[in-house]
Amino acid sequence: MKTYEVAVIGGGPAGYVAAIRAAKLGRTVALVEARELGGTCLNRGCIPSKTLLRHAEVIENIEKAKSWGIETGPVTVSMSKMMQRKDEVIQKLRTGIAYLMKQGKIDVLNGYGEVQPDGIIRVDQNGKEETVKADKIILATGSKPIVPPIPGLQEENYHTSDTIFSITDIPASMVIVGGGIIGVEFACIFAALGVPVTIVEMSGRIVPSEDSDAAKVLAKSLKKKGISILASTKVTAVEHGSGPHLVHTENQKGQKETLQAEMILLSVGRSPNTSAFDSLGLAMNGPFVKVDEYMATSLPNIYAAGDLVGNWQLAHVASAEGLVAAANAAGQKEVIDYHVVPRCVYTSPEIASVGMTEEEAEQKGISYKVVKVDHAGNAKALTLDEKEGFTKLIADTKYGEILGVSMVGPHVTEMIAEPSAYMRLEGTVDELASMIHAHPTVSESLYEAAASWLGKGVHH
Repeated sequence: MKTYEVAVIGGGPAGYVAAIRAAKLGRTVALVEARELGGTCLNRGCIPSKTLLRHAEVIENIEKAKSWGIETGPVTVSMSKMMQRKDEVIQKLRTGIAYLMKQGKIDVLNGYGEVQPDGIIRVDQNGKEETVKADKIILATGSKPIVPPIPGLQEENYHTSDTIFSITDIPASMVIVGGGIIGVEFACIFAALGVPVTIVEMSGRIVPSEDSDAAKVLAKSLKKKGISILASTKVTAVEHGSGPHLVHTENQKGQKETLQAEMILLSVGRSPNTSAFDSLGLAMNGPFVKVDEYMATSLPNIYAAGDLVGNWQLAHVASAEGLVAAANAAGQKEVIDYHVVPRCVYTSPEIASVGMTEEEAEQKGISYKVVKVDHAGNAKALTLDEKEGFTKLIADTKYGEILGVSMVGPHVTEMIAEPSAYMRLEGTVDELASMIHAHPTVSESLYEAAASWLGKGVHH
């Protein structure tokens, strides 16, 4: 039986990054992955959805350009070519990860791994079984889409983000169950392809985890795209006869409505994959694996990272946790720091945020002041014809420390790096307001927010 110093179970953004880190720290490493390297993010999540959202954006811009005096013929869309480009992007990135594994002399075992007590891992490689042993194990098995127990839902009559990327035809109509980040991104993709889309969301608004002003701007934009949003509404049953599926809904007031949909997409959240280590009896935190700030579980020599441990279910958080887990598994001492975690929604307009929302600052009893600068007065946003967004800055009134930033608009998922850097370095509003920002840019709205927070605003 082959023995390794570190074994990683799962090859997603937490696992493959952990494997590389452990290898760089001089450890012998094995990585066990049942499917493709890159995990959900690369193969069935962030990367395919961002590729298709880019296509959606171009389709929308062609439409918009008519009012700018740029005329084209009718737009035709080839689903197969779009999916082919998505696959090429994924393939390129997957090859990149495989190369890094080779470089780090990491043994990749392609199969379903089961962790036994005593550091033994059984790997089922298509019926052929291999057993390896490891001194330290990092669990990074990720999560899978939740399928809610709705009467009438059967395998063949719905999609999740796991299956939606392999469709070959554009559906005639679509109901998306769940209006969180994943749901609204898919709504943008399909609306751009001309599909009538309805989002059914249980809470009072879409993207409930984001700033409420941001959610308002996005909801308005989605409605403009022809997307219907049913908030405070749940799906009670699904019926399917010869034609489209019938989706029965009921809102908080008890009003019932039946929607017709050729395709149903579930995006109601994700639950951790724990079957690979069921026999270990780890301490749990609800459905998640309980870890300390070293990413250590309740058992010695076993660490966990990524969607398994709850927290933000984001690829960049998973990678940060994977790095910490690997460092500690390799004998170093590192702790995880969740203080500055940017969050991005790649809809059109984009939403990006970092740090606290107003609600959170309120709950924590911090004395804060908030300033919101609308992009309606931003020169670059006007030239782009994308003026519906804003930049919002929350800072504490004692030292002017930046507590949080929320942005809506073009490129904000890139722009959020700037306030994140300020927060990481414990920068203040004063420093932000005295830094020269390029003009015209959308990012100078952050400078304006800071100046305005200090009462020094010169614009508008």
